[in-house]
Amino acid sequence: MTTAELLIPALLLDAVFGEPRWLWTRLPHPAVLMGRAVELTDRSLNTGKQRRAKGVLAIVLLVLGAGWLGWVLSLFGPVMQFLVAAVLLAQRSLCEHVEAVAHGLRHDLAEGRTAVSMIVSRDTTGMTTPQIARSAIESGAENFSDGVIAPAFWFLVGGLPGLMIYKITNTADSMIGYKTPRHRNFGWAAARLDDALNLIPARLSALMIAAVGRVLPSWPEIAQDAGRHRSPNAGWPEAAMARALQVALAGPRSYDGKMQDFPWVNAVGSKSASAHSITRCVRLLWMSWALGLALTVAIAALL
Repeated sequence: MTTAELLIPALLLDAVFGEPRWLWTRLPHPAVLMGRAVELTDRSLNTGKQRRAKGVLAIVLLVLGAGWLGWVLSLFGPVMQFLVAAVLLAQRSLCEHVEAVAHGLRHDLAEGRTAVSMIVSRDTTGMTTPQIARSAIESGAENFSDGVIAPAFWFLVGGLPGLMIYKITNTADSMIGYKTPRHRNFGWAAARLDDALNLIPARLSALMIAAVGRVLPSWPEIAQDAGRHRSPNAGWPEAAMARALQVALAGPRSYDGKMQDFPWVNAVGSKSASAHSITRCVRLLWMSWALGLALTVAIAALL
């Protein structure tokens, strides 16, 4: 079977079952195991001098290990391959977490803050309703690329080894890719490799969101907004989602008690996002997922 044929049931399984609690309360989730592998390299290698070189060694070891594991798992046949792929996709869980913020906001502001704190790293204490809604929408758009389209893309390209290499890189970037004093040098290689692996998926995600959101004619403006974003990739799906929803995203926000003045994405859009905006975002995420499934079916038919 081709990787496209295997990806179809993987996408469907993830969409139907998401992250079954009964399973992951009994077994460690693969993402948890990947996190432990990253922690091990951080503890073992992130010491002394030449930390950038040691960070390069760390990501090489992680990539080789993940690729080898993906190859071994693929030897168990097509069922194993699409089951593992389904586990490493995150469409349903992403939409559930984002929709939970809308649900919380409809009850009260404090519940909305609690819900959004589960999916963003910025300060949530004192957030207003529009700030909470914008944060949830940004997280939904960015993680649609990181958690759905990028894993699917690298599975199509490289099978389970490609998918596993992407996931370990993305996990490493989320853990050691930040420019903190401890990880500024050690996490450099993980961050750069993650940027490279997300280059195509981020733009593909933006195209899909723009297509279902009927804002493809605004692609030049989407590209312009994406270029202003602090991330070379996250700005693309965020800019497309902002145009599709006609809201402004990003802008000033607080990290570790310090307000940072980030530029607005789609500055001409409404700055009064709400729970309804979040629900519309989730609807667009599912429509984009459906477009991705249709494209995968088409690729499978052509191959």
